[in-house]
Amino acid sequence: MLSAFRNAFKIRDLRNKIFFTLFVIAVYRLGAHLPLPGVDPDKIDEITRQAEQGGGIYTLINLFSGGALTQFAIFALGIMPYITSSIIMQLLTVVIPRLEALQKEGEVGRKKITQYTRYMTVVLALLQSLGIVVTANRGNLFPGIRDVFTNLTTGRTFLVVLTLTAGTAFIMWLGELITQRGIGNGMSILIFASIISSLPANSVSLWKTKGAAIGAVFIVLGMAIVLAVVLVEQAQRRIPVQYAKRVVGRRTYGGASTYIPMKVNQAGVIPIIFASSLLYLPVLASTIITNNAFKEFVDRHFASGSSIWYVGFYFLLIIFFTYFYTAITFNPTDVADNMKKYGGFIPGIRPGKPTADYLSYTLTRITLPGAIFLGTIAVLPFIAQGIWNVTSFPFAGTAVLIMVGVGLETMKQIESQLMMRHYEGFLK
Repeated sequence: MLSAFRNAFKIRDLRNKIFFTLFVIAVYRLGAHLPLPGVDPDKIDEITRQAEQGGGIYTLINLFSGGALTQFAIFALGIMPYITSSIIMQLLTVVIPRLEALQKEGEVGRKKITQYTRYMTVVLALLQSLGIVVTANRGNLFPGIRDVFTNLTTGRTFLVVLTLTAGTAFIMWLGELITQRGIGNGMSILIFASIISSLPANSVSLWKTKGAAIGAVFIVLGMAIVLAVVLVEQAQRRIPVQYAKRVVGRRTYGGASTYIPMKVNQAGVIPIIFASSLLYLPVLASTIITNNAFKEFVDRHFASGSSIWYVGFYFLLIIFFTYFYTAITFNPTDVADNMKKYGGFIPGIRPGKPTADYLSYTLTRITLPGAIFLGTIAVLPFIAQGIWNVTSFPFAGTAVLIMVGVGLETMKQIESQLMMRHYEGFLK
């Protein structure tokens, strides 16, 4: 491992990419601590304490922004608008024929879809920033905390919304710079940096509040969870595919053997984002509908993860969205048609509809354990909070899934760079 790191810094091009990525991460983290204009500094500490016990979509935004939301920094929205925009565009490519045609046009079509994603990101950032500013000052974003912005006039509201939107656009640009000139996927690296930044504080808080013995137990448990996530993320079912030989003139094509990799966790972290967003809708509705009985019901069962209703619905929604997103991203009929078009077949399965049925059956079976594992990992922080009264469990939920996924993908990219130059990599 150490020799692989040493080899990575021996290669000038790879070394420059690593240093450039670290520089962009440093700029990103700096923006997460620069306060917005007009923020009352006396409210920040109280907001931070309350956010540690919260739930819902704003907790997710705070996670992806590296704590910038509770600090009300210029990067408070983080990369969340871009993630939401990307998910929406993926869903729209399934239902809108024009977008589906663009996706099949290759590099030109993908660039066009990326451009649409950027425009939608800016629109979503405008809406989310306006919603955060208004709800924060009314006391609906963090209950009981009002007037986060001092003397909030229409002009100052416009300035804050513009600053938040510009911050999101700047983060999007930084992520694209890392993708083009650095190592790994830029957006994923920035999310990874945000999550990593909160780990030391959460670990120290856990150690101080629960003592050295229980803190050590939780750290060992966290490492075991990380290992389990790595195993599930790497797990896949390989469907063998054989291509028939074709003779064209004097040349012979095909005859090769390959496989279709079906991951156990095909959907990644997307189901957790969907489930968190959907569970926040009752809370949002309770702030709009002036009904005391409805508001009391929502506050008791859906306002935080301390309710068994919240945890149960969260778990079931993650399983549902895992199947939903997997069905969108992997189309067995298209895969079977492409295999048939190029002379490929699964040994023992006839081409065409039987192949599509076999792939659909296999995908349904391997998605179930992945969905259950994903739901279990997501609700672990709530279980820890309920049983051991732990408000900050650093090694569970969305954070571990993102850290492991991004870490493995970045390691693979560095590995490929080293292998191209005949160096030993990390994975031996």
